[in-house]
Amino acid sequence: MSYELFIAVRHIKSKRRQTLLSIIAIAIAVMVLSVSQAIMVGFTDELYDKTIDQLPHVTISPEEDEEYIHLHNNVLKDILNIEGVVAASPYLIGTATFSNDELSRNAILKGIDPAEEDAVSYLSDDIVEGDLFGLVYSRKSIILGDEFAEELEVVLGDTIDVSFPNAKTISLKVVGIYDTGTPYDTSLAYTSLQTSQEFFDTTDVINGMSLRIEDIHQDMVIAEMIKQKGYNAQGWTETNPEILRTMAIETAENYIIYGLLLLIASFGVVSTLNMMVMGKMREIGIMMAMGVSPSSIRTIFLLESGLLGLTGAILGASAGIIISSMIGDIEIGGMGDTYGFTSIPVIVRATDVLLVVIGVFILNIVAGLYPARKAASFDPVYAISNR
Repeated sequence: MSYELFIAVRHIKSKRRQTLLSIIAIAIAVMVLSVSQAIMVGFTDELYDKTIDQLPHVTISPEEDEEYIHLHNNVLKDILNIEGVVAASPYLIGTATFSNDELSRNAILKGIDPAEEDAVSYLSDDIVEGDLFGLVYSRKSIILGDEFAEELEVVLGDTIDVSFPNAKTISLKVVGIYDTGTPYDTSLAYTSLQTSQEFFDTTDVINGMSLRIEDIHQDMVIAEMIKQKGYNAQGWTETNPEILRTMAIETAENYIIYGLLLLIASFGVVSTLNMMVMGKMREIGIMMAMGVSPSSIRTIFLLESGLLGLTGAILGASAGIIISSMIGDIEIGGMGDTYGFTSIPVIVRATDVLLVVIGVFILNIVAGLYPARKAASFDPVYAISNR
């Protein structure tokens, strides 16, 4: 152990009350930071799982002045040859009126190929009754959201009438009910692509295609590649900017709070060290008169600052991990309608904890520069004679 570290440890131990208060202040700040970070990570993961992971990463739509995409099988093959595209699902979507006895609701009818749609949106994971592939086995069939089914008072196996202006009303059997926990549960129904083409009287055409890609952050790149092939395409960041805004706002707010907490804790360290410097002025002067260099004096107080910060950071991070583990999930109640989920998991990542500890340690070293430089700048004669 170097003599600077030895003196720093002895100095800290001699001021137990001030040391304890400084460590507690840092620990509380780090604990709050760790818990908040764990909640933020859980919120982000849940937001991705409930929104981006279920949304098409890239959407292809008809060209301007065009209502449909023709020869969609050729388009599908062309798109799947693009590097980074994992799956593609053509669809025909439109508004229709759904009726059961005297109950009726306007909603969106989306014609899909079940296998291709499942590869893009994992729709089968949301089926709570029936089977997604019932759309294949039964041609005149439909899948409803659970809340939509409740509004129409239908259950699995019932038949509902679907109508459209200037179109012939058809009866479709309910072969599945899904629950995504999003507004889609009340406004979107699925049928087979062939049934929707027959219902909307559009022959063999589609009006959109959903894509899943390997890297969701490359959506705009993939969209641009598709545009170069002559198709109209948009990435999820363009079609759903509110998701990015939500995440950006939440992240900015958290970082501002984190910064303020750490600054407050660091000022506590500066105050403690400054009082130590003033209280040990005579001792510092004696050490300098004995030949201890100003750089060694500066090192001693920087070591004190670092030790206080590291100890507080480790204790605070440990407390944050324990509290986060005890919390588990946070219920958000009515906010579920906005975000599509009703609880936020609290997720502790080792890398986040390590970064917090290192960041607080560095911040406290920086905070200790002022009192350390002040101590190193004393005139030995003045410091010794000071009472």
